[in-house]
Amino acid sequence: MKEREEVAVVTGAARGIGRRVALVLAEEGFRIAANDLTAPDETMDELRSAGTDALALPGDVSDETTVRNMVAAVTEEFGRVDVLVNNAGISTIVPAEDTTLADWNGTLAVNLTGPFLMCREFGRVMLEAGSGSIVNVSSVAGLLGVGDRAAYNASKHGLVGLTRTLAAEWGGRGVRANAVCPGWVKTEMDDEDQAGGGYTDRDIEGRVPMARFATPEDVARAVAFLADPGWSGFVNGHTLSVDGGWFGDGSWESLRHRKQGR
Repeated sequence: MKEREEVAVVTGAARGIGRRVALVLAEEGFRIAANDLTAPDETMDELRSAGTDALALPGDVSDETTVRNMVAAVTEEFGRVDVLVNNAGISTIVPAEDTTLADWNGTLAVNLTGPFLMCREFGRVMLEAGSGSIVNVSSVAGLLGVGDRAAYNASKHGLVGLTRTLAAEWGGRGVRANAVCPGWVKTEMDDEDQAGGGYTDRDIEGRVPMARFATPEDVARAVAFLADPGWSGFVNGHTLSVDGGWFGDGSWESLRHRKQGR
């Protein structure tokens, strides 16, 4: 494991993409502050077993006071913050006409308001230091429309817009903002979404030119690239698709399947 002083804050770190991001950044030598609604104990155990300096940050990212308390905890423990990865998110699969105001508000609170609050509060620390990297985990659904996901799609499109705005405002002050846009990732969230009967593995594999789901590792490596100024120091305001070609492929279904060898 590399040794370095930098600190990375990762939200939604209890499972799936967030957990793997925290572990990959730890492998790259970052000290980790790991957030989830409750303390991500299994992630913390793995981080500490690997010899990483790690801090648990339980709490709701959509609550302003909680976020400010997170900033205080990180700066007290580590004295700095260099990377913020906004990964926490929820999925809402409901036709637009059946989406309740509670569905809408709840989804945007976690997926968009939370990242905004985290960026604003941790961004102030980065701006004072004159350096930092923010990586927002959006989605292919932040670049395209996907049916039955009005609130989710709107939140992820909004996250791309927030990313670009922060890049424009803060890039000249040393703080970069970028987004990764995964396709469907094989995680616990996917298992939960598929349990509702809306899609199958075959649906996703048939849509992706590389004919597979993304893995948490695929996304984590892209996040690590954008986090590290040694690798991506002049990348700012970018949306990096990690989707096996989903966003770039305008083929009709039978043509895509022929190219996949089906």
